[in-house]
Amino acid sequence: MVVLEINTPTREVMVDITDMVMQEIKKSGVVDGACVIFVPHTTAGITINENADPTVREDIMAALEKIVPNMRFKHMEGNSDAHIKASLMGSSVTLIIENGKPLLGTWQGIYFCEFDGPRRRRVYIKCLK
Repeated sequence: MVVLEINTPTREVMVDITDMVMQEIKKSGVVDGACVIFVPHTTAGITINENADPTVREDIMAALEKIVPNMRFKHMEGNSDAHIKASLMGSSVTLIIENGKPLLGTWQGIYFCEFDGPRRRRVYIKCLK
């Protein structure tokens, strides 16, 4: 297992980790298998989406803010919206590895989604044969 360290610069941001994950897949030596990427945080998530146009990330973050605004919740830490957004994104993704490369669509990238930053975060990567 590999642990990536991600420093997030703002409260909410989508960080493209595609190249980091691809490097770890290559290092793993797995030719045909799977790669599980897991985020062990309750106010952050992970997703796969378009990485050709950065406005897609802006649209995703804006839509999440409309769906789950930072309003008064029972949870008094002031980050309940972050918990809900993280649940909507999910805490893991699984990639199929074929011929040593992840099967991603032409326009797809892997994003760490921060909803309660800035923080230093971890992402676990495990490649399976």
